[in-house]
Amino acid sequence: MKSKLALLLPIRCILFILIFLCIHLITNKEYNELTNCWSIVCSIVNILLIILLIVLTRINNSNLYELINHEKGKTKKKEVLIMCLIVISLGFGMMYLAGLIIYQKFPYLAPDMIAPLPLWLAIINFFILPITTALAEDSLYLGCGVNNINNKYLKIIIPSFFFALQHSFIPFLPDIKFILYRFLSFLPLTIILCIIYNKKKNPVPIMIAHALIDVFTVIWILITSISPEYYNQLINM
Repeated sequence: MKSKLALLLPIRCILFILIFLCIHLITNKEYNELTNCWSIVCSIVNILLIILLIVLTRINNSNLYELINHEKGKTKKKEVLIMCLIVISLGFGMMYLAGLIIYQKFPYLAPDMIAPLPLWLAIINFFILPITTALAEDSLYLGCGVNNINNKYLKIIIPSFFFALQHSFIPFLPDIKFILYRFLSFLPLTIILCIIYNKKKNPVPIMIAHALIDVFTVIWILITSISPEYYNQLINM
C-alpha cells in the first residue's frame, strides 16, 4: 500500500449508516420514512469528505489534482462521450437487471430513490449533488484506492467493492434485499470504472459521466418534488 489514504475506502459506508441511524434515533421515525432525505445526506457526506481529502493531501504536501492524477488538456471529447455512454448504459442496465434478480420485476427502479423533497431543498440539491458526488467518490475510490494500492488485482477489487457497497446504504434500510439490489446495481460499473482509470489515469471523463448520471437522478427528484401526486402515481403503477 503506497499510502494510508487507502484506509479511507470504507468511510462513506460507515458515515451513511451512522447518519441514518442518528436521524432515526433523533426523529423516532422508521428508516423507510427517511429514504427521501438520502440525496441531502449524500451531499453533506460529499462536502465533508472533500474537505477531509483536501486537508489530508495538504498534510502530505499534495492536493486533490495530484491525488486523482488530473492533467489539464489531456481529455478528448471522444473519451468523454464514450465514457458517458458506458456509465449510462451500464448504470441503468444493471439497475434493471438487479431488479429482475432480486425483486423479479422488470423494469424495476427503487421508488425510494426519487421520493419528493421540500421543493427548495430539491432545487438546491439539483446543483450540489452531481458535482460533489463525482468529486468526492472519484477522489476517494480512484485517487485513494486505485492510486494507493500496489497489488495489480487488489487495486481494482478493493476500491470497486467499496465503491459499489456504499450505494447499499444510500439510503440505509435494514433490508437485505434492498442492500443486495443496490450493491449488484453498481458493482459491474465500479469494476469497469476502476479498470479504465487504472489504465488511462485520467479522471475527467469518468467524473463528467458520473456527474451526468446523477443529474438524471436529481431531475427526477425535482419533478416529484414539484408534483408529489406524480410520484404517488409512479409508485402505485
